[in-house]
Amino acid sequence: MHFRSTFVFGLALRTALLLLAVFAFIQSLYMDGLGAARIVAFLFCVFAGAMLWRFIQRTNVELARFIDAVRFGDLSQGFARRWAGSGFAELGEALDQGIRRLRDERHNLSDANRFYEAVLDDAPTALLIVDSQGRVELANKASRRLLVRHTGVRVEDFAEYGDAFAKALSGDAVGRPRLVPLMIESVPQTAMVSCAIVHRLGGLVRVVAVQPIQSELNAIEIAAQSDLIRVLTHEIMNSMTPVTSLANTAAQIMGEIDKGEDPAIHDARFAVETLARRADGVMHFVESYRQISRAPEVRRKTFEALPWAQEIESLFGASSVADGVAFSLSVEPENLVLEADPDLLCQVLINLLRNGADAAKASTDTPQVSLAFAATPSGRTQIEVADNGAGVPEALKQDIFLPFFTTKQKGTGVGLSLARQVVLAHRGSIVVDDAAGGGAVFRILL
Repeated sequence: MHFRSTFVFGLALRTALLLLAVFAFIQSLYMDGLGAARIVAFLFCVFAGAMLWRFIQRTNVELARFIDAVRFGDLSQGFARRWAGSGFAELGEALDQGIRRLRDERHNLSDANRFYEAVLDDAPTALLIVDSQGRVELANKASRRLLVRHTGVRVEDFAEYGDAFAKALSGDAVGRPRLVPLMIESVPQTAMVSCAIVHRLGGLVRVVAVQPIQSELNAIEIAAQSDLIRVLTHEIMNSMTPVTSLANTAAQIMGEIDKGEDPAIHDARFAVETLARRADGVMHFVESYRQISRAPEVRRKTFEALPWAQEIESLFGASSVADGVAFSLSVEPENLVLEADPDLLCQVLINLLRNGADAAKASTDTPQVSLAFAATPSGRTQIEVADNGAGVPEALKQDIFLPFFTTKQKGTGVGLSLARQVVLAHRGSIVVDDAAGGGAVFRILL
């Protein structure tokens, strides 16, 4: 209201001055001898008209400048004109408030965008964006850490991680998570893949979320195995304890009775002693499996891989199984640092080396085993234990890590199962594959 009243007053004043100047100029035309006054009156008319025109146009100019500033995104303009008078100070202040509000909203929107970009980039789930042309964009850090082996941006380039994964990227399933096999760092994994359709820059794109869940599946499997073994060993030991005690007592009694005179008593003694030994063997067998039901406690440390690996080489060389077996060690880079439980991991690698040495010695006259450490592009550590033995048949590659499973005559089936438990407790993975030169290679990814 104040701007309106002052604007009307200013407009009326300038209009009155213009009318007065026009009237004076007309009067000067009818009077002789007023040539100079006629010129002054004319100039005053021009001046009053210019003042009125500038006064009327000032609002339009300021509003046009405000609109241009908004249209071109130049929010640094100022419109306050306190010296202008006639209410234009109020108009300038109103325009300045509008610019400040737009500037604040832009800053808030920019801050919100940066926040959501940070949330997206730091999200723990790998996110990929697939456009209508089949181009794939790794949208956050998790995806760039997970998918490091491919070259190219087309869907077919991602077949490096498995045909099923590439097919999942090009599929049209939306909102239905699927389990998809995924090959990461030469280790097969299982990933939960889901998809959503979103708008971006006037078009539609597919946002694919990839969440590796192999470690969770392994943990559930190990927990189920542990529960089963715990129940079985408990029930077997409860049943076998009195049998073992009675068998040993009967064997002791039969030993006292048998004087070698009665063949029947001698046969009975032999049968009871055999029963006692087998009962003790079953108890020892069951006791050895109780350790599988207890998850290993990981005590992580940060240590250099090379000197620790050299200690493993010395420990392996001191064992009898290493006689006649060539050993090679590789650590790349030499300053590689591990974060793990050195004691548990050392036991795993020693057992794998011994198994490899046994397999190599049984298959060739020039047995060899190797231990290799390498940093992966994703920042993890890959450990390989290889031999030149007969290898592991394809049909048994998934079974050899199961409790109770063994291919050795005197094996207990505990070693590889415990090795897998230790690796999984480190949030890692272990697989067996065919070695390049024949034999088997156990690949651990930490």
